[in-house]
Amino acid sequence: MPELPEVETIRRELEPELLGRRVERLSVRKQDILLGPRTVRAFRRRVEGRVVSSVSRRAKYLLFQLDAVDWLQVQLRMSGRFALGRELPDPGEFRHIVADFRLDDGRTLFYDDVRRLGGFRMLTHAEWMRLEEDLGPEPLEPDFTGARFREILAGRRAPVKNVLMDQRRVAGVGNIYASEALHAARIDPRRPAGQLAAPEVRRLHRAVRRTLVSALAQAGTTFQNYRAVNGRSGGFQSLLRVYGREGEPCIRCGSEIVRTVQAGRSTFYCASCQR
Repeated sequence: MPELPEVETIRRELEPELLGRRVERLSVRKQDILLGPRTVRAFRRRVEGRVVSSVSRRAKYLLFQLDAVDWLQVQLRMSGRFALGRELPDPGEFRHIVADFRLDDGRTLFYDDVRRLGGFRMLTHAEWMRLEEDLGPEPLEPDFTGARFREILAGRRAPVKNVLMDQRRVAGVGNIYASEALHAARIDPRRPAGQLAAPEVRRLHRAVRRTLVSALAQAGTTFQNYRAVNGRSGGFQSLLRVYGREGEPCIRCGSEIVRTVQAGRSTFYCASCQR
């Protein structure tokens, strides 16, 4: 599932192209991508004729504000991706178009989603504010300080990796970057979050931020489904230290990377330098 670096990459690519553009026509080919309102007619009525006044991101959500009032929330989930142009830039890559937004400059924003696990939700400003209140701080923002991170972890008996991935605690971090940051900080992902000593908390705080910055510089991580706008692949997969590397040597100590399962998700770590 796309995490902060992937969604932020898409946001940065779409923002200069969509700001000030009016949605002239909306075509929805698969109704199951509508998360609310759930009928095509109602959804079209709330989107068509409106101007994109901002393109933003919160946690793993992409957000288009329309007429500076309502919010079109996009959940990319496993396989959602965008293409933009007067026609599809690569029909072979984008073979599962489920919605397209015709813009006032003649271009179309295409949404492709082979698994159709993602989708769109229209929200009033008040509705979005209520949802936003349940999200934790953004790890690349100035208010994500070491002191605040210490408060987030304090007293929690859940494994530290699970806390990192809890969007109510830290927004935007998922399975890949939690595993990578914990390896960089030399912390066992199974450790209870509240048991980390102060130096460990400081190391992990730095590692989370540095890992996300590095991944963002590489336009995210592409394994199978994730693509930036118009099919561009990310590059961080070549820099992964532990994720997806079960049985391979740790780049720090040479010990074997092992895999376990936490909360139904694969966790990769080095049992030697993440004791």
